[in-house]
Amino acid sequence: MATVMQKIKDIEDEMARTQKNKATAHHLGLLKAKLAKLRRELLTPSSKGGGGAGEGFDVTKSGDARVGLVGFPSVGKSTLLNKLTGTFSEVASYEFTTLTCIPGVIGYRGAKIQLLDLPGIIEGAKDGKGRGRQVISTARTCNCILIVLDAIKPITHKRLIEKELEGFGIRLNKEPPNLTFRKKDKGGINFTSTVANTLLDLDTVKAICSEYRIHNADITLRYDATADDLIDVIEGSRIYMPCIYVVNKIDQITLEELEILDKLPHYCPISAHLEWNLDGLLEKIWEYLNLTRIYTKPKGMNPDYEDPVILSSRKRTVEDFCERIHKDMLKQFKYALVWGSSAKHKPQRVGKEHELEDEDVVQIIKKV
Repeated sequence: MATVMQKIKDIEDEMARTQKNKATAHHLGLLKAKLAKLRRELLTPSSKGGGGAGEGFDVTKSGDARVGLVGFPSVGKSTLLNKLTGTFSEVASYEFTTLTCIPGVIGYRGAKIQLLDLPGIIEGAKDGKGRGRQVISTARTCNCILIVLDAIKPITHKRLIEKELEGFGIRLNKEPPNLTFRKKDKGGINFTSTVANTLLDLDTVKAICSEYRIHNADITLRYDATADDLIDVIEGSRIYMPCIYVVNKIDQITLEELEILDKLPHYCPISAHLEWNLDGLLEKIWEYLNLTRIYTKPKGMNPDYEDPVILSSRKRTVEDFCERIHKDMLKQFKYALVWGSSAKHKPQRVGKEHELEDEDVVQIIKKV
């Protein structure tokens, strides 16, 4: 482990020393590829060592979505969990009070959202310091991340946490790179772009590919991509998730400072202790999770508005709805009747490919 850590440090030092310009782009691309490979080694250590995942980190996924609280020690993550979910997570004014992962559940708009209070991250977590690896590995399983920041402490904490999460392959508030990478058996590296490219050239692409021992591939760019984007696509283990920066302890700052914080994107100011703006935070979590509520309607009865079926915004067809209720339902599926904003008329008879909208009502008609 120490040797991998040393290699990572050497590459990071060399990257810091290297000037960024067209002449060094090829060299920097190569260093970034090496760094990404070493980080992967660090994340998936050999199975020889004991240890396992660590007590309290194997939390069973429950509810419709999972939200992780990430932050430095003593920024108020446990207080926030206690206020939102009623789950007891030990609270104290000293650092590292929470040592394992503590789950709680929020019931909001008919959805059950699991909230995880993760132990405080320290700088260097991505390199295995503290319990950083377990914390961020659990964070990778979430649908949304809440980075909890202390309003009194400087904004540099935000950058440090982002750096730790980036090092673990978590990309915050970003879309996956719009580029195609396809390996082939022969023909060398074929690099094409539909836009003018200022950040990547053929030599840099070849250098990055050769670092991964890829000598034949088709690469197509649809936007001005960077070397990091190409590495992310080749690695393939990156997770793109929404993130909200929760600024806690706003009762201890001035109104002018609060107005500055309010202009920043993806921010939500709160005071967990005094329960200020917790409703606003829940509203924002709901917006970022982008869930779809579907109500069921048994034949000859009124729709059940109390217990909706929750689907993600990416998987919300009638087929996904059936699978969410029971895996055998599709075998008996004949057609569905839909009321709501996705229906052209009320009710509309649809097949299983039909995309549903939030708060639609669905009745499934089975084969006789």
